[in-house]
Amino acid sequence: MGRDVAPDNSGLLIAQLRRMGLSPVRRAFAILLSVAAIVTLLLMMVRDDVTLKIQSAHGAEEPDHASYIAAIVGADLSTGNRYEVLTNGDEIFPAMLAAIDSAQSRVVFETYIYKPGETAERFTSAFVRAARRGAVVKIILDAVGAMNVGSENLDRLRDAGARVVWFNRPAWYEFRELNYRTHRKILVVDGQVGFTGGVSVGDEWMGDAQSSEHWRDTQIRIEGPVARLLEAAFFENFIESAGEVMPVLDAPREVAGEGGQSIVVRSSPTGGSNDVKRLYLLAVASARRTLDIATPYFVPDDSSLWALSRAIERGVRIRILVESDETDAMPVKYASRHFYDRLLEQGAEIYEYQPTMMHAKVVVVDGIWSMFGSANYDNRSLELNDELNVAVTDRQLAERFLRDFEHDLTRSTRLELNTWRQRPLLRKVREVFWSAFAEVF
Repeated sequence: MGRDVAPDNSGLLIAQLRRMGLSPVRRAFAILLSVAAIVTLLLMMVRDDVTLKIQSAHGAEEPDHASYIAAIVGADLSTGNRYEVLTNGDEIFPAMLAAIDSAQSRVVFETYIYKPGETAERFTSAFVRAARRGAVVKIILDAVGAMNVGSENLDRLRDAGARVVWFNRPAWYEFRELNYRTHRKILVVDGQVGFTGGVSVGDEWMGDAQSSEHWRDTQIRIEGPVARLLEAAFFENFIESAGEVMPVLDAPREVAGEGGQSIVVRSSPTGGSNDVKRLYLLAVASARRTLDIATPYFVPDDSSLWALSRAIERGVRIRILVESDETDAMPVKYASRHFYDRLLEQGAEIYEYQPTMMHAKVVVVDGIWSMFGSANYDNRSLELNDELNVAVTDRQLAERFLRDFEHDLTRSTRLELNTWRQRPLLRKVREVFWSAFAEVF
């Protein structure tokens, strides 16, 4: 995901304290108190005191499951979609860039990170070519995650005619707004071909997870009605960010009887919605045999812990694949590991991916129902960010995801409870400390 990082105002604070004539010791104490106050305020703003206890009346393999889930999360079912699973940058970026280069009428793109480098150069050039061909190019960048996009990329895009807007640009007097980011990853070309998954624009996503500098991730290419729904989700945030707009969508095309039943679920916590969280909890509740979860930054709240515990009691085999010390957010990793003991003791299997950062976000339930998209299994994704996930009832698609999952397990270390409990005391202390911040991770 790349974690949210607030602007560093520590230099301004230190300068102000110096002007007040405080000694170095008192300055340090004042800084600690200020930081503690800010953190306390942040935790108070995001703390969720409600534990959702959701059970599912239908298992994932039952005929009514898809329509049942759709009704609860307020999503429309669609059929006639084709999905292609793309594994790592060597497959993902060529497919996305080829789609942009094929654009005739319009391109919409929303991302959390747009980081200068080789990848950004390729995407910027593709968007510029599309705009110069006459395609209407609209881009949403998160104001925090993409703050380092660089003036060169922005100037090239805007000079070519692309419309680039910032999502939720926070002001100094709106500290709370720093928390509410768009973490969605959406690309739709001509309303026909869409992409979503875990990948943003950055060189860490290049390659084939062959080293620590090349991340493991998954993106899905989509043709069919779901592409239209992705474009509609883009316009939800474009309307909030761009001022006067006229969303353009093609008329819906129903293709009955082809492909599995699909739903698109988007979450915008600033508007009070929490549908993606309910979708995750319903995924766990729908499992009757197996539940396979791949996610970075795994920080379950009480609602998720309750759901996972009930699934284990039903006899569900739960396998959770997460990142290892190869991570871009070690404090989040410590917070995640705080929950391992409880889950391992209950019978869940936990695997840490070793070669590089594991950034894929895929859930497969009972080998038939798959969920993928931008949301991590953590509080930030399920309660704070704007996210978008797709859920599909299709055994072939589930099997395709599971092939990657099984391969990833061969490159991972399975944690055993007895060995885990013998880890050094200092690590345990760090895990307890950082778990206090789980609500903002």
